[in-house]
Amino acid sequence: MEHKKDEKFEVSSVSSGSAPRVEFYDPSKESIWTRVGLSLESFKRAPGTTGGQVIAGQENLDDVERVRADNPMLQQKMKPRHLQMIAVGGSIGTGLFVGSGSALHRGGPAGIIIAWILMGFMLINVTQALGEMCILYPVSGGFYTLAGRFLDPSFAFAMGWNYVFQWAVVLPLEITVAGTTVQYWNTPVPIAAWITIFYILIIIFSVFGTLGFAEEEFWSSCLKLFVVVMFIFIAVVCICGGGPKDGMYSSYVGGKMWSEAGAFAHGFQGVCSVFVTAAFSFAGTELVGLAASETPNPRATMPGAVKGTFWRITVIYITSLTVIGLLIPWNEPRLLGGGGAAASPFVIALDNAKITGINHFVNITICISVLSIGLSCVYAGSRTLTALAETGYAPRIFAYVDKSSRPLWSVIAILAWGPLAYVNVVAAGDVVFNWLLALSGLSTLFTWMAICLCHIRFRAAWKMQGHSVEELPFRALGGVYGSWFGVILLALVLVAQFYVAIWPIGGMSSDPKEVAEAFFSSYLAMPVMIMFYAIGYAWKRTTPRKASEIDLDSGRKSWLTVEEMREWRAERRRAPLHIRIYRILFSN
Repeated sequence: MEHKKDEKFEVSSVSSGSAPRVEFYDPSKESIWTRVGLSLESFKRAPGTTGGQVIAGQENLDDVERVRADNPMLQQKMKPRHLQMIAVGGSIGTGLFVGSGSALHRGGPAGIIIAWILMGFMLINVTQALGEMCILYPVSGGFYTLAGRFLDPSFAFAMGWNYVFQWAVVLPLEITVAGTTVQYWNTPVPIAAWITIFYILIIIFSVFGTLGFAEEEFWSSCLKLFVVVMFIFIAVVCICGGGPKDGMYSSYVGGKMWSEAGAFAHGFQGVCSVFVTAAFSFAGTELVGLAASETPNPRATMPGAVKGTFWRITVIYITSLTVIGLLIPWNEPRLLGGGGAAASPFVIALDNAKITGINHFVNITICISVLSIGLSCVYAGSRTLTALAETGYAPRIFAYVDKSSRPLWSVIAILAWGPLAYVNVVAAGDVVFNWLLALSGLSTLFTWMAICLCHIRFRAAWKMQGHSVEELPFRALGGVYGSWFGVILLALVLVAQFYVAIWPIGGMSSDPKEVAEAFFSSYLAMPVMIMFYAIGYAWKRTTPRKASEIDLDSGRKSWLTVEEMREWRAERRRAPLHIRIYRILFSN
């Protein structure tokens, strides 16, 4: 093996016959300002991959250099603490803090618990399946790239572009929500000014690339988790009658809200209507799959991140929604049609309790959460757009990755959607914005279904090509059965959404035009998805591969044999009991 070095990067010649010459880029040779993205040099194209991902079992390979070179252009800047907090607190935002208010009104306290438990259980299976694949294949674009490999490139094209548009449209939505949330304090500053402030903040964090996103997510997730846990403790005290004497919770509340207002707000229709809200609140959980490519050793860090999803769903979502349903009746007027803080059940409960100060703290947290989700929009949308370009399904310019590890033109493309937030300032803007949201309103469901189907096909190919599940560095808890459960439940949710779209709460309008508008505003994403699939097929004329023909080697970073994995697991079983329990709950 021959190595040459210059001041910018190291060049390694691959020794295997006709293998191409590989250039490995060493960012540590650059200045600190270039690495963090604050110099003009940082905007230049990265000359090559860093080859920075750990290869497990590399002693079993004939050509380690080729496997090192088969690496994302994005640099592996994320630390374990970043990945953990992205998984645990990354998707906590307006879906929980604000959206749960309208969900409570439509579904009632029992309805939201049923919807969130079912969607949460499904999502645990999705993240387990995603973890199994992304630890083995930490490839650029994560689940989009895997969908092209294990399912069908045309379907992956449709799912990928739908996913990009979802985040592109959610970005101005989150900026608008941030502006309306600030109105809780009745500030004289116009909403357009607040939109400008939040948009500039998102641009500033985006300049710092992966590290900017990861650090902001880490600290904002810490804050969100602290506030939710604090709220749960306060809520339990209030339910038991320990609230201030001048508030609503100075005497025992218990299940009074359930018995007086009812457990279900609008019966079966109400429960069906809440499922998509629950899905929206969990949107972003799949980001750990995208982040795997920017982590040096996914085998060490991803299992803990995947298992963190379980704790977020059970402790954060289910517990907080349960206490909200016990504190606020579903027919509370402030839950109807409010925006931002006005519709947040967290703020309403604290206002009812007359606990001064904490309601403002929660509202500040909502603002920061909205900023966090806005930054997630830029991260998720840009990484998927880059992967689309790398696979030939988007203009090649979007594959550009600079020396600071920013997919520069992809980031700019997503940020360009931000000014749409100003459309909401005028009255007619709501109509435009609602239709834009409808274009990709169900794309999260399509993405999760694609992940489950990918896992099913991956396992079939893995078995067909003579591999054992014992070789896998991480195995999904529910196996293939968990993925089938996810596919079936998501299909039922799409059916439920179709039902609610045709027969909405309150009954069908007598005006056919209103009926059509209501249906397509809820279900437009389905025909858009079909249209994208048709375009992808007409463009590339691809069909699904047989299980025996699926590529199981490209991007693979674990080459351990069955015997090595058995020895590793036997060693883990010899650890003390308390360490084994910790690994079962929080690690691998």
